[in-house]
Amino acid sequence: MMRSMYSAVSGLKTHQTKMDVIGNNIANVNTVAFKSSSVTFQDMLYQNLSGASGANATTGTGGINAKQIGLGVTTGATNISIESAGAAETTGRAFDLRLTDSSTTNFFVVNNGSQNLFTRSGSFYVDGSGNLCMTSTGYTVMGWQVDPTTGNIKKDTVSALQIMKTENLTSDAEATTNATCGGIIDKNDPDVLSDDGLIKNLNFYDSLGYAYTARFAIRQTGGENSGKFSVELSSILNSDGETIFPTDATTDADKAQVFGVLNNAATLGTYDEVKKGFYKDVDGKIYVGADNTGTEITFNGTDFDDGNGTNYSLKQVYGISDGMVEKITAGATPTVANGILTITGSFVGYELSFSTADGTFDNINGAGSVSLNLQNANFANNGVNFSNISIDFTTTKNSNNGGKSTVGIDSGALDGSTGKGKKLGNMIGLSVNTSGEIYGTYDNGNRTLLGQIAVAQFANASGLEKVGENCYDTTLNSGEFDGIGVEITADGSKMTSGELEMSNVDLSTEFTQMITTQRGFQANSRVITTSDTLLEELVNLKR
Repeated sequence: MMRSMYSAVSGLKTHQTKMDVIGNNIANVNTVAFKSSSVTFQDMLYQNLSGASGANATTGTGGINAKQIGLGVTTGATNISIESAGAAETTGRAFDLRLTDSSTTNFFVVNNGSQNLFTRSGSFYVDGSGNLCMTSTGYTVMGWQVDPTTGNIKKDTVSALQIMKTENLTSDAEATTNATCGGIIDKNDPDVLSDDGLIKNLNFYDSLGYAYTARFAIRQTGGENSGKFSVELSSILNSDGETIFPTDATTDADKAQVFGVLNNAATLGTYDEVKKGFYKDVDGKIYVGADNTGTEITFNGTDFDDGNGTNYSLKQVYGISDGMVEKITAGATPTVANGILTITGSFVGYELSFSTADGTFDNINGAGSVSLNLQNANFANNGVNFSNISIDFTTTKNSNNGGKSTVGIDSGALDGSTGKGKKLGNMIGLSVNTSGEIYGTYDNGNRTLLGQIAVAQFANASGLEKVGENCYDTTLNSGEFDGIGVEITADGSKMTSGELEMSNVDLSTEFTQMITTQRGFQANSRVITTSDTLLEELVNLKR
């Protein structure tokens, strides 16, 4: 009877232990990445009343089993359901990370200041020193750093991820090295035919990230149907709108130093219609008046002469622009044949040619691109920081667009990104990809790798010791951490940003276990009361 009572007492204690575990599981039903535990019972020592005997061939009797009485129950083990993942909880925070395991259970590596610990709780934030830390404890998240020489991750010993250190807050500026001129040039565009030409700007950066503007003028040359246009550099301005040519006056020599010059004769303008007050007949003869009854005038190389001492300028007869008058004064040559005025000369810039059959790009000075030679000019404003810019014209076209040109000059090569140039970038965001790589995004369009979160894997993850604060420590039965860690995608696992792993506690299982534990405890208490009744009957025998 005493044995049954003590066995029942051990049953009470063991069921109480199980109830403690159940209570802890339920208490942590909403703890991030909590792993539930379960209790396994085992029987205790046995008292042998008699040992077992074997069969006796002499007497012909069989063997007898041992007579044993058990002495109760004890806790055999508490098992952590560590490989069972909790459900995903969406938070939308970039540094809330959920581990999704493939074949091995993964853990984040964190450091409490003296040792590395391990956690499944991926609720992180950036502290005042720029370190990635656990939100609950402040423990620093460990990972691999970026090799400053190669820009790649160096997977050596894990260290604290200080992702917001000073050098990461900005991204280096880049000089513009490529540009693209594309779109339609319409020969009937009034701007193309004007004195100033069709003005187009190229915005670019030097190597320090300062912004500048190169201003170009596009004009028709070589006659109305020649398919030829001039592309001239008008000026280069700094961000304050001030010219930065080598001298105060933006002379052709200054422009040629940067953009080149056509020394061969080029057709700068063709005019075949005379102004009101003059008349041109079918033979190309020109008269003063409304018809051929007026006085005939002839071109003498500089203007028109009526033979009676009165001269008429080219501007009076044809209405040419003041800009073209200046070019004639500067050395361009005007000729008149069959009443058609043609002005030839040189201009600073390049000749852009299109097919006269379909208007597609042919060449610009025999090539597909030209160079803005910024490094070759002695600019008054930090010229040493410039890089030469190759401008590609292959996507331009000469076509009828209702007298409106759509051509434009944009920084960057035809691929849309190469050589665009960038200002100094300020960090505007952080992100983590599925491999644990942390990237900074900047307002100049750069995206820079800042580090990578490493994970730890163990031969026996359930052998880890819970140390509280959602952390685990290694034991002799879990396996050791090598100090380096692994990349989570090595076995197909991944990290998901903006999500957390919830507790894997199953309330239906816990409540069921609670019922069986309660009944087991109740049954053991009945054993004690029954044993007590038997003892009472024994005491009563003396009556």
